[in-house]
Amino acid sequence: MLNVSLHGIKIHAPHGLYPEEHILGNSFVTDVDIWLPDALPWPFADYTLIQKTVSATFLQPGQLLETFVLNIHNALREIFPGAEKIKVAVKKLHPPMPGEVAYAQVCYETPNPSR
Repeated sequence: MLNVSLHGIKIHAPHGLYPEEHILGNSFVTDVDIWLPDALPWPFADYTLIQKTVSATFLQPGQLLETFVLNIHNALREIFPGAEKIKVAVKKLHPPMPGEVAYAQVCYETPNPSR
């Protein structure tokens, strides 16, 4: 199986649960892993499609990391229907809460339901 990854996709967007997050915005980092079948012809995954999908998802309104992870995952599943497995992780850097927190993360990973 071939694993194609695009990690560290950085986006600043006005998303979050609290009103000030919609004004100041937050920094998000997304990691994507796509497992493609080991078959000939050798599978190909265009990295720019992955980055464009992540960026387009963050242009949509939303509050929860869970929503962004699911929307990115579903969009990638449409682009890469033959993928054996897709994993998406979204981190919100320095979430607004007391204390020092590096990031909050939500990760979603599923095998292809048609296999």
